[in-house]
Amino acid sequence: MPDSPGNPCISCGACCAIFRVSFYCGELSDGSGGLVPVELTSKVNDTIACMKGTESGHGRCIALAGELGRPGIACRIYSQRPSTCREFSAWDADGQPNAICQRLRTGLGLPALAPLPAEQAAPAR
Repeated sequence: MPDSPGNPCISCGACCAIFRVSFYCGELSDGSGGLVPVELTSKVNDTIACMKGTESGHGRCIALAGELGRPGIACRIYSQRPSTCREFSAWDADGQPNAICQRLRTGLGLPALAPLPAEQAAPAR
């Protein structure tokens, strides 16, 4: 669903402005085989990097374009985004809305997300 027009993230962006977006340095584009543009990151320690702007949390990611809570907000490096961003979902595996996402959306005045239909929820393992 992340690339679909019905994705709630394309009118939100709250998680990109609240969390420290940290990830393994092997994801950096500096020759280690990663995709995340190194110039958009800060070093946290010898093995962890984070997106600039999010170093201490509650800061906007440098790759975020647009206004929070408004249609059209987007990640400028979506196809190169770190695993932390790829793995965050607006819904939990059971199809229920992610509680953190719901809280952040509410803070922006956005409507709450409805649970996903059973056929779209991840199968139980």
